[in-house]
Amino acid sequence: MTFLLFGLGLVALIAGAELLVRGASKLALSFGISPLVVGLTIVAFGTSSPELAVSVQSAWNGKTDMAVANVVGSNIFNVLFILGLSAMITPLLVDKQLIRQEVPIMIGVSLLFAALTLDGGISVTDGAIFVALMIIYTTFLIVQSRRQTKALNDEYADSVGEKSTGWDATLPVQLALIVAGLGMLVLGSNLLVEAAIVFARYLGLSEAVIGLTIVAAGTSLPEVAASVTAALRGQRDIAVGNVVGSNTFNILGALGVSSMVAPTALTLPPSMLAFDIPVMTAVAIACLPIFMTGNLIARWEGALFFAYYIAYTLYLIMAAKEHDALGDYAFVMQTIALPLTAITLAVIVVRHMRQRSG
Repeated sequence: MTFLLFGLGLVALIAGAELLVRGASKLALSFGISPLVVGLTIVAFGTSSPELAVSVQSAWNGKTDMAVANVVGSNIFNVLFILGLSAMITPLLVDKQLIRQEVPIMIGVSLLFAALTLDGGISVTDGAIFVALMIIYTTFLIVQSRRQTKALNDEYADSVGEKSTGWDATLPVQLALIVAGLGMLVLGSNLLVEAAIVFARYLGLSEAVIGLTIVAAGTSLPEVAASVTAALRGQRDIAVGNVVGSNTFNILGALGVSSMVAPTALTLPPSMLAFDIPVMTAVAIACLPIFMTGNLIARWEGALFFAYYIAYTLYLIMAAKEHDALGDYAFVMQTIALPLTAITLAVIVVRHMRQRSG
Protein backbone atom coordinates (compact mmCIF):
# COMPACT_ATOMS: atom_id res chain seq x y z
CA MET A 1 0.00 0.00 0.00
CA THR A 2 2.87 2.36 0.82
CA PHE A 3 4.46 1.75 -2.59
CA LEU A 4 1.12 2.57 -4.21
CA LEU A 5 0.80 5.83 -2.28
CA PHE A 6 4.39 6.76 -3.12
CA GLY A 7 3.79 6.04 -6.81
CA LEU A 8 0.52 7.98 -6.82
CA GLY A 9 2.28 10.87 -5.10
CA LEU A 10 5.02 10.93 -7.74
CA VAL A 11 2.50 10.78 -10.58
CA ALA A 12 0.46 13.58 -9.03
CA LEU A 13 3.57 15.73 -8.54
CA ILE A 14 4.81 15.25 -12.11
CA ALA A 15 1.35 15.74 -13.63
CA GLY A 16 0.73 18.76 -11.41
CA ALA A 17 4.02 20.35 -12.46
CA GLU A 18 3.18 19.72 -16.14
CA LEU A 19 -0.30 21.25 -15.81
CA LEU A 20 1.04 24.23 -13.86
CA VAL A 21 3.82 24.92 -16.36
CA ARG A 22 1.49 24.54 -19.35
CA GLY A 23 -1.23 26.74 -17.88
CA ALA A 24 1.11 29.45 -16.61
CA SER A 25 3.21 29.43 -19.79
CA LYS A 26 0.21 29.75 -22.09
CA LEU A 27 -1.30 32.43 -19.86
CA ALA A 28 1.93 34.43 -19.94
CA LEU A 29 2.24 34.06 -23.72
CA SER A 30 -1.38 35.15 -24.14
CA PHE A 31 -0.54 38.37 -22.29
CA GLY A 32 2.37 39.03 -24.64
CA ILE A 33 5.25 37.91 -22.39
CA SER A 34 8.15 36.62 -24.49
CA PRO A 35 9.01 32.89 -24.70
CA LEU A 36 12.46 33.70 -23.28
CA VAL A 37 11.02 35.20 -20.10
CA VAL A 38 8.60 32.28 -19.81
CA GLY A 39 11.50 29.82 -20.20
CA LEU A 40 13.77 31.57 -17.72
CA THR A 41 11.11 32.00 -15.05
CA ILE A 42 7.89 29.98 -15.31
CA VAL A 43 9.35 26.82 -16.87
CA ALA A 44 12.48 26.80 -14.70
CA PHE A 45 10.49 27.51 -11.54
CA GLY A 46 7.66 25.22 -12.57
CA THR A 47 9.94 22.19 -12.85
CA SER A 48 10.98 22.95 -9.26
CA SER A 49 7.40 23.12 -8.01
CA PRO A 50 7.49 19.51 -6.70
CA GLU A 51 10.46 20.42 -4.47
CA LEU A 52 8.55 23.47 -3.27
CA ALA A 53 5.39 21.48 -2.59
CA VAL A 54 7.16 18.66 -0.73
CA SER A 55 9.37 20.99 1.34
CA VAL A 56 6.46 23.26 2.31
CA GLN A 57 4.29 20.25 3.17
CA SER A 58 7.09 18.75 5.27
CA ALA A 59 7.84 22.04 7.04
CA TRP A 60 4.17 22.65 7.77
CA ASN A 61 3.93 19.20 9.38
CA GLY A 62 7.10 19.74 11.41
CA LYS A 63 9.20 17.31 9.35
CA THR A 64 12.10 19.75 9.09
CA ASP A 65 14.69 17.10 8.18
CA MET A 66 12.65 16.13 5.12
CA ALA A 67 12.01 19.76 4.14
CA VAL A 68 15.70 20.64 3.95
CA ALA A 69 16.98 17.24 2.78
CA ASN A 70 14.65 17.32 -0.22
CA VAL A 71 16.20 20.58 -1.46
CA VAL A 72 19.81 19.61 -0.70
CA GLY A 73 19.38 16.19 -2.29
CA SER A 74 17.59 17.63 -5.33
CA ASN A 75 20.37 20.15 -5.99
CA ILE A 76 22.99 17.39 -5.82
CA PHE A 77 20.83 15.13 -8.02
CA ASN A 78 20.22 17.90 -10.58
CA VAL A 79 23.90 18.54 -11.25
CA LEU A 80 25.47 15.11 -10.82
CA PHE A 81 22.71 12.87 -12.16
CA ILE A 82 20.76 15.03 -14.62
CA LEU A 83 23.66 16.95 -16.18
CA GLY A 84 25.76 13.80 -16.06
CA LEU A 85 23.13 11.75 -17.86
CA SER A 86 22.36 14.52 -20.37
CA ALA A 87 26.04 15.04 -21.20
CA MET A 88 26.56 11.31 -21.69
CA ILE A 89 23.73 11.36 -24.23
CA THR A 90 25.26 14.30 -26.09
CA PRO A 91 27.98 16.80 -25.10
CA LEU A 92 26.29 19.94 -23.78
CA LEU A 93 27.26 23.36 -25.04
CA VAL A 94 27.19 26.01 -22.32
CA ASP A 95 26.28 29.60 -23.14
CA LYS A 96 28.73 32.23 -21.91
CA GLN A 97 25.99 33.97 -19.93
CA LEU A 98 25.58 30.85 -17.80
CA ILE A 99 29.30 30.91 -16.99
CA ARG A 100 29.47 34.65 -16.35
CA GLN A 101 26.20 35.04 -14.48
CA GLU A 102 23.89 32.12 -13.70
CA VAL A 103 26.49 29.68 -12.32
CA PRO A 104 28.13 32.33 -10.08
CA ILE A 105 24.65 33.22 -8.80
CA MET A 106 23.94 29.54 -8.07
CA ILE A 107 27.28 29.26 -6.26
CA GLY A 108 26.65 32.46 -4.30
CA VAL A 109 23.18 31.27 -3.23
CA SER A 110 24.63 27.87 -2.20
CA LEU A 111 27.36 29.57 -0.14
CA LEU A 112 24.79 31.85 1.48
CA PHE A 113 22.66 28.85 2.38
CA ALA A 114 25.69 27.06 3.86
CA ALA A 115 26.61 30.17 5.88
CA LEU A 116 23.09 30.65 7.24
CA THR A 117 22.96 27.03 8.42
CA LEU A 118 26.10 27.36 10.56
CA ASP A 119 23.85 28.03 13.57
CA GLY A 120 22.16 24.66 13.01
CA GLY A 121 19.00 25.76 11.25
CA ILE A 122 17.11 28.14 8.97
CA SER A 123 15.03 30.79 10.72
CA VAL A 124 12.04 32.78 9.49
CA THR A 125 14.40 35.71 8.93
CA ASP A 126 16.66 33.53 6.78
CA GLY A 127 13.62 32.44 4.78
CA ALA A 128 12.54 36.05 4.27
CA ILE A 129 16.02 36.84 2.91
CA PHE A 130 15.75 33.93 0.46
CA VAL A 131 12.29 34.99 -0.76
CA ALA A 132 13.40 38.61 -1.18
CA LEU A 133 16.41 37.48 -3.20
CA MET A 134 14.18 35.26 -5.34
CA ILE A 135 11.96 38.23 -6.19
CA ILE A 136 15.00 40.37 -7.01
CA TYR A 137 16.53 37.59 -9.12
CA THR A 138 13.32 36.99 -11.08
CA THR A 139 12.86 40.70 -11.73
CA PHE A 140 16.46 40.95 -12.88
CA LEU A 141 15.97 38.06 -15.35
CA ILE A 142 12.86 39.65 -16.82
CA VAL A 143 14.59 43.01 -17.29
CA GLN A 144 17.71 41.41 -18.72
CA SER A 145 15.76 39.20 -21.14
CA ARG A 146 14.80 42.26 -23.17
CA ARG A 147 18.43 42.56 -24.24
CA GLN A 148 18.91 38.93 -25.27
CA THR A 149 19.75 37.89 -28.82
CA LYS A 150 17.11 36.79 -31.32
CA ALA A 151 18.73 33.34 -31.53
CA LEU A 152 18.23 32.74 -27.82
CA ASN A 153 14.64 34.02 -28.00
CA ASP A 154 13.96 31.66 -30.91
CA GLU A 155 15.43 28.73 -28.99
CA TYR A 156 13.14 29.30 -26.02
CA ALA A 157 10.21 29.86 -28.38
CA ASP A 158 10.87 26.41 -29.84
CA SER A 159 10.89 24.93 -26.32
CA VAL A 160 7.93 26.65 -24.65
CA GLY A 161 5.92 27.47 -27.77
CA GLU A 162 4.41 30.63 -29.14
CA LYS A 163 1.06 32.18 -28.32
CA SER A 164 -1.41 29.32 -28.21
CA THR A 165 -4.22 28.91 -30.72
CA GLY A 166 -5.25 25.40 -29.65
CA TRP A 167 -7.48 23.99 -26.96
CA ASP A 168 -5.57 25.81 -24.23
CA ALA A 169 -5.83 29.24 -25.88
CA THR A 170 -8.64 30.58 -23.71
CA LEU A 171 -8.24 32.23 -20.32
CA PRO A 172 -10.67 29.89 -18.45
CA VAL A 173 -8.78 26.79 -19.64
CA GLN A 174 -5.41 28.28 -18.69
CA LEU A 175 -6.66 29.22 -15.22
CA ALA A 176 -8.18 25.75 -14.82
CA LEU A 177 -4.84 24.15 -15.72
CA ILE A 178 -3.06 26.29 -13.11
CA VAL A 179 -5.59 25.47 -10.39
CA ALA A 180 -5.55 21.76 -11.27
CA GLY A 181 -1.77 21.73 -11.31
CA LEU A 182 -1.53 23.38 -7.90
CA GLY A 183 -4.11 20.97 -6.49
CA MET A 184 -2.24 17.94 -7.77
CA LEU A 185 1.02 19.31 -6.38
CA VAL A 186 -0.53 19.62 -2.93
CA LEU A 187 -2.07 16.14 -3.11
CA GLY A 188 1.09 14.55 -4.52
CA SER A 189 3.38 16.16 -1.96
CA ASN A 190 1.17 14.97 0.89
CA LEU A 191 1.12 11.37 -0.40
CA LEU A 192 4.85 11.38 -1.14
CA VAL A 193 5.87 12.72 2.27
CA GLU A 194 3.66 10.29 4.16
CA ALA A 195 4.90 7.33 2.12
CA ALA A 196 8.53 8.44 2.50
CA ILE A 197 8.16 8.54 6.29
CA VAL A 198 6.83 4.97 6.25
CA PHE A 199 9.76 3.91 4.03
CA ALA A 200 12.22 5.51 6.41
CA ARG A 201 10.82 3.65 9.40
CA TYR A 202 10.57 0.34 7.52
CA LEU A 203 14.11 0.49 6.11
CA GLY A 204 15.60 1.80 9.34
CA LEU A 205 16.79 4.97 7.60
CA SER A 206 16.34 8.51 8.84
CA GLU A 207 13.88 10.86 7.22
CA ALA A 208 16.87 12.97 6.16
CA VAL A 209 18.42 10.09 4.18
CA ILE A 210 15.09 9.28 2.51
CA GLY A 211 14.70 12.96 1.66
CA LEU A 212 18.23 13.18 0.24
CA THR A 213 17.74 10.15 -2.01
CA ILE A 214 14.29 8.79 -2.88
CA VAL A 215 12.26 11.96 -2.38
CA ALA A 216 14.93 14.20 -3.96
CA ALA A 217 15.13 11.99 -7.04
CA GLY A 218 11.34 11.79 -7.30
CA THR A 219 10.76 15.53 -7.09
CA SER A 220 13.53 16.12 -9.66
CA LEU A 221 11.84 14.02 -12.36
CA PRO A 222 10.46 17.13 -14.15
CA GLU A 223 14.03 18.46 -14.40
CA VAL A 224 15.14 15.07 -15.75
CA ALA A 225 12.50 15.19 -18.46
CA ALA A 226 13.15 18.83 -19.34
CA SER A 227 16.95 18.58 -19.52
CA VAL A 228 17.19 15.22 -21.27
CA THR A 229 14.59 16.28 -23.84
CA ALA A 230 16.41 19.57 -24.40
CA ALA A 231 19.71 17.71 -24.80
CA LEU A 232 18.22 15.38 -27.41
CA ARG A 233 16.82 18.38 -29.28
CA GLY A 234 20.16 20.16 -29.16
CA GLN A 235 18.79 23.09 -27.14
CA ARG A 236 22.11 23.99 -25.51
CA ASP A 237 20.97 26.71 -23.10
CA ILE A 238 17.81 25.00 -21.90
CA ALA A 239 19.42 21.66 -21.00
CA VAL A 240 21.96 23.27 -18.69
CA GLY A 241 20.07 26.44 -17.78
CA ASN A 242 17.10 24.45 -16.50
CA VAL A 243 19.30 22.73 -13.92
CA VAL A 244 21.12 25.89 -12.85
CA GLY A 245 17.90 27.89 -12.59
CA SER A 246 16.12 25.12 -10.70
CA ASN A 247 18.95 24.82 -8.15
CA THR A 248 18.81 28.55 -7.48
CA PHE A 249 15.03 28.44 -7.10
CA ASN A 250 15.13 25.37 -4.86
CA ILE A 251 17.12 27.29 -2.25
CA LEU A 252 15.56 30.73 -2.61
CA GLY A 253 12.00 29.59 -3.25
CA ALA A 254 11.47 26.16 -1.73
CA LEU A 255 13.57 26.68 1.40
CA GLY A 256 12.57 30.33 1.72
CA VAL A 257 8.84 29.64 1.70
CA SER A 258 9.22 26.46 3.80
CA SER A 259 11.05 28.26 6.60
CA MET A 260 8.41 30.98 6.65
CA VAL A 261 5.45 28.57 7.00
CA ALA A 262 7.12 26.17 9.45
CA PRO A 263 5.89 26.35 13.06
CA THR A 264 9.50 26.59 14.22
CA ALA A 265 12.92 27.14 12.64
CA LEU A 266 14.05 24.42 10.24
CA THR A 267 16.61 22.52 12.30
CA LEU A 268 19.20 20.39 10.53
CA PRO A 269 20.77 17.11 11.69
CA PRO A 270 24.55 17.28 12.32
CA SER A 271 25.24 14.84 9.46
CA MET A 272 23.63 17.18 6.95
CA LEU A 273 25.57 20.16 8.26
CA ALA A 274 28.86 18.25 8.21
CA PHE A 275 28.50 16.36 4.93
CA ASP A 276 25.50 16.89 2.65
CA ILE A 277 25.44 20.70 2.55
CA PRO A 278 29.22 20.87 1.89
CA VAL A 279 28.73 18.30 -0.91
CA MET A 280 25.92 20.40 -2.41
CA THR A 281 28.10 23.51 -2.26
CA ALA A 282 31.13 21.71 -3.71
CA VAL A 283 29.01 20.35 -6.56
CA ALA A 284 27.81 23.87 -7.38
CA ILE A 285 31.37 25.21 -7.35
CA ALA A 286 32.60 22.30 -9.51
CA CYS A 287 30.24 23.42 -12.28
CA LEU A 288 32.31 26.54 -12.96
CA PRO A 289 35.62 24.93 -14.05
CA ILE A 290 33.82 22.22 -16.01
CA PHE A 291 31.50 24.67 -17.78
CA MET A 292 34.22 27.21 -18.63
CA THR A 293 36.59 24.75 -20.36
CA GLY A 294 35.58 25.09 -23.96
CA ASN A 295 32.02 26.12 -22.99
CA LEU A 296 31.23 22.42 -23.08
CA ILE A 297 30.29 19.56 -20.79
CA ALA A 298 32.00 16.63 -22.48
CA ARG A 299 30.80 13.04 -22.25
CA TRP A 300 33.62 12.06 -19.90
CA GLU A 301 32.74 14.98 -17.61
CA GLY A 302 29.12 13.86 -17.65
CA ALA A 303 30.24 10.34 -16.77
CA LEU A 304 32.32 11.79 -13.91
CA PHE A 305 29.28 13.64 -12.56
CA PHE A 306 27.15 10.51 -12.85
CA ALA A 307 29.74 8.33 -11.12
CA TYR A 308 29.99 10.77 -8.23
CA TYR A 309 26.23 10.67 -7.74
CA ILE A 310 26.38 6.88 -7.46
CA ALA A 311 29.29 7.20 -5.02
CA TYR A 312 27.42 9.82 -2.95
CA THR A 313 24.26 7.70 -2.74
CA LEU A 314 26.26 4.62 -1.82
CA TYR A 315 27.96 6.56 0.97
CA LEU A 316 24.59 7.69 2.38
CA ILE A 317 23.27 4.13 2.44
CA MET A 318 26.45 2.73 4.01
CA ALA A 319 26.48 5.48 6.64
CA ALA A 320 22.81 4.91 7.48
CA LYS A 321 23.39 1.18 7.88
CA GLU A 322 26.73 1.73 9.68
CA HIS A 323 28.38 -0.69 7.26
CA ASP A 324 31.77 -2.11 8.24
CA ALA A 325 33.33 -0.94 4.98
CA LEU A 326 32.26 2.68 5.46
CA GLY A 327 35.62 3.78 6.87
CA ASP A 328 37.62 2.27 4.00
CA TYR A 329 35.17 3.66 1.45
CA ALA A 330 35.38 7.17 2.89
CA PHE A 331 39.19 6.94 3.02
CA VAL A 332 39.44 5.99 -0.67
CA MET A 333 37.06 8.79 -1.69
CA GLN A 334 38.80 11.45 0.41
CA THR A 335 42.43 10.53 -0.27
CA ILE A 336 42.30 9.21 -3.85
CA ALA A 337 39.13 9.92 -5.85
CA LEU A 338 38.46 13.52 -4.80
CA PRO A 339 42.09 14.73 -4.96
CA LEU A 340 42.56 13.14 -8.40
CA THR A 341 39.40 14.83 -9.64
CA ALA A 342 40.49 18.19 -8.23
CA ILE A 343 43.94 17.89 -9.84
CA THR A 344 42.41 16.90 -13.18
CA LEU A 345 40.02 19.87 -13.16
CA ALA A 346 42.83 22.22 -12.15
CA VAL A 347 45.02 21.00 -15.03
CA ILE A 348 42.15 21.40 -17.49
CA VAL A 349 41.41 24.95 -16.29
CA VAL A 350 45.10 25.97 -16.45
CA ARG A 351 45.40 24.52 -19.95
CA HIS A 352 42.24 26.37 -21.00
CA MET A 353 43.50 29.65 -19.61
CA ARG A 354 46.83 29.24 -21.42
CA GLN A 355 45.06 28.52 -24.69
CA ARG A 356 42.95 31.65 -24.30
CA SER A 357 45.93 33.82 -23.42
CA GLY A 358 47.91 32.33 -26.31
